[in-house]
Amino acid sequence: MLKLVDVFSEFKSGKDIDRPTMVRVLEDVFRTLIKKKYGSDENFDVIVNTDNGDLEIWRVREVVFDGEVTDERSQVSESEALTIDESVSVGEECYEQLSIEDFGRRAIMAARQTLVSRIMELEKDDIFRRYSEKVGDVVMGEVSQIMKKDLLILDDATGNEMVLPRLEMIKGDYYRKGDVVRGIIKKVEMRNNTPFVMISRTDPGFLQKLLEAEVPEIEDGIIEIKNIVRLPGERAKVAVESHDERIDPVGACVGMKGSRIHGIVRELRNENIDIINYTNNLQLYIQRSLTPAKITNIDVHQEKMRVSVFLEPDQVSLAIGKGGSNIKLATKLTGYEIDVYRNQEAGYEIDDVELEEFSDAIEPWVIEALKNIGCDTARQVLELSAEEIVRRSDLEEETVQDVLNILSSEFDT
Repeated sequence: MLKLVDVFSEFKSGKDIDRPTMVRVLEDVFRTLIKKKYGSDENFDVIVNTDNGDLEIWRVREVVFDGEVTDERSQVSESEALTIDESVSVGEECYEQLSIEDFGRRAIMAARQTLVSRIMELEKDDIFRRYSEKVGDVVMGEVSQIMKKDLLILDDATGNEMVLPRLEMIKGDYYRKGDVVRGIIKKVEMRNNTPFVMISRTDPGFLQKLLEAEVPEIEDGIIEIKNIVRLPGERAKVAVESHDERIDPVGACVGMKGSRIHGIVRELRNENIDIINYTNNLQLYIQRSLTPAKITNIDVHQEKMRVSVFLEPDQVSLAIGKGGSNIKLATKLTGYEIDVYRNQEAGYEIDDVELEEFSDAIEPWVIEALKNIGCDTARQVLELSAEEIVRRSDLEEETVQDVLNILSSEFDT
């Protein structure tokens, strides 16, 4: 008996499994033993004491006169009953305590394996339940193993294993074994009967939790985060609203001389974070979402969920952002597709335009290739033939022709 109870004690000491559940598991295991040996467990009591590890099995049968036993499972003859308990008499119940050795060595070993597997299943279920309740929370852990597609992280609080996929890492994240990692619990599921806990550093919720930790007004509900959009490691936009007119939500999030936002920026590998004051005024909201560009006019096409914004030529590159990052995030933040146009007065002729201003139509790597051959503006590119550009830049002829068509259209009257 001690061997099975020792298994129970060994597992319970290191697991966070509640006492009633452990009692139920032990009782189930021993009742299975009883059913295999006696065919039924109806007339047996299994008593488990989790405090000291004691376990007792009692067989209960009614005492009948010798020769009148009709059901050996529930009845016992008077003569046999007296060998068990001298004080028992006909019509009473006879309690017989069984020893674990009565079930045989093979049955005991099978029960031990069953007990081990049941307790491990309970532990897995408990891990799944606890982490499922923590989805969206920030966790901290230590890198235990680095693989091709994932990093295995040991949760500092529980010691359980979590997975950080490389796709959920910020560009610029580099970890070695033993490094400490922070992320948000993004997904919890059972895979092959094992809890799979995935954490993320790219999810917008991670930035939200970092802001909540740094800005007490958000935690207190005075400032509300209306929306967050990210290009992880590059740029993010956060729309905030204050429920107290005396508090500036943008200033509260940034902090004195950037004191509150700097720590978050460092955590996110210098991700450029724009804090925007939310408003129900759509035109003003779109204008703020394109910060730092200054917009001169906005046309909203409500039925198409599309917006045309007009800017001075020197503001276009700011509105679009590096690699189109600013306009992409503004589109995601507002939910409107944004088209950028340059202001042009009647009879006004554009002298030249920087290539960077075409980043919404031309891939950044193509612009970089053109710059490498000394072409920084549209007219400098148009002065060269397609064959010359192909020869000097190694760009494909089709790509070069597309670029020339885009640049030419800029100067068409």
